[in-house]
Amino acid sequence: MLSLRQRALLGGLASGALSVGVGTLVVLSYINTRVLEQFDETLRDRHTQLVVGLSATTDNPEALRDLMFDPGYSTPFSGRYWQVTDGSGATFTSASLFDETIAEPSGAGEGAAVWNTLGPDNEAVRSIYQKITFEDGTEWGVSVAESRLELISERRAAQNNLLPVFVLIGLIGVASSLLLMSAIIGPLRKLREDVGHRWDKGDDLNPESYPEEVAPLVEDLNQLLHRNREIVSSSRRQAADLAHALKTPTAILRNELASLSETGVDTVPADDALSRIDAQLQRSLARMRASNTAELTHSKTDLSNSVERLSRLFSVMAEREGKSLTSECERGLWVRMDAQDLEEVIGNLLDNALKWSCGKIHLSAKRCADGIELCIEDDGPGIPEDARKEVLRSGRRLDTSVSGTGLGLAISLDLINAYGGKLELEKSKLLGGLACHTIVSG
Repeated sequence: MLSLRQRALLGGLASGALSVGVGTLVVLSYINTRVLEQFDETLRDRHTQLVVGLSATTDNPEALRDLMFDPGYSTPFSGRYWQVTDGSGATFTSASLFDETIAEPSGAGEGAAVWNTLGPDNEAVRSIYQKITFEDGTEWGVSVAESRLELISERRAAQNNLLPVFVLIGLIGVASSLLLMSAIIGPLRKLREDVGHRWDKGDDLNPESYPEEVAPLVEDLNQLLHRNREIVSSSRRQAADLAHALKTPTAILRNELASLSETGVDTVPADDALSRIDAQLQRSLARMRASNTAELTHSKTDLSNSVERLSRLFSVMAEREGKSLTSECERGLWVRMDAQDLEEVIGNLLDNALKWSCGKIHLSAKRCADGIELCIEDDGPGIPEDARKEVLRSGRRLDTSVSGTGLGLAISLDLINAYGGKLELEKSKLLGGLACHTIVSG
């Protein structure tokens, strides 16, 4: 379906083209009519001159050639002709006819007849013919003709002179359509921008800032924004309450397992099962929190600050295990993620790298073509290429010799996907172990 912008543009262009087209046809029709009227008026003037000249030479019509001084009458086939016929049928013509004659209309009345006929060499001409009776009683048929090429040439010249005007009118029409489209779409574009920013700021849209046709929609959007904020806030609060409520029973179970272990009971399977339950609950809660946040918020988090803070924390943890963590991060990196979700992703990836590295971990963050790239690498054994997708999808552990649930990567993937990002596992080119490449919107 066409957007409002496209509809307004196409509608404006169509109406402008129609207006210019109709106007052009009307103006051209008027021009053609006016040119024809002027052409005929000139013919009548020449006919009158010929009648006046003939009135003085009725006894010697040959003398008319000397009285009609127009050079066009003296040049053969010039396109300008005159002809007179007396009552006996004798015909006298201008030199331009070169022994040819002009047809006379049949059944002509007393008035002048204007008509299109053929001249010498089948040339299309426009002629005026009239029967004139002079005081001496003689009757003459008087004709004046001119080539229609002159009429066509005059029409074309007039049209060519007006062509730039029509082009200018067309350009003005297009510009007006664009301005009209901008004026109509402007409030809707402003509304779209304001909705995004108002969601972050938490304040309402002002209906008075928009046209009265849009104001009811703005009021409905205010109610929707309030409702969405309540849904998000309630969902995150419920997830946090559920996580907090589960901590106490989990802690009690762990204490009981620890007590049983001290009496010699093998609690390792139960301990592992409890850890996996814990991890699955964390994953589900993370999904719940992200799904109720990512689609509804446009907030940004300072990635540079989060990387710096978590790097300090994990550097201390790495030193305790005889390992080292290095980091490099461009300044001023912001990502479109909730701060808690972002730091959970970074924390899970750093925790995974710390567990499996042999001694070195490297964290880097920089801008890339698709947004912001975060890469965490280690010098551990890595993950076989054919097992990487399975690890991300199910959280399956490939090696149980290191404690953990194996769901850290899966949880990170869920959070990244919720914000429209990407998480890929590769072989580290820098350290040779696993490289976790994360790309999110900036």
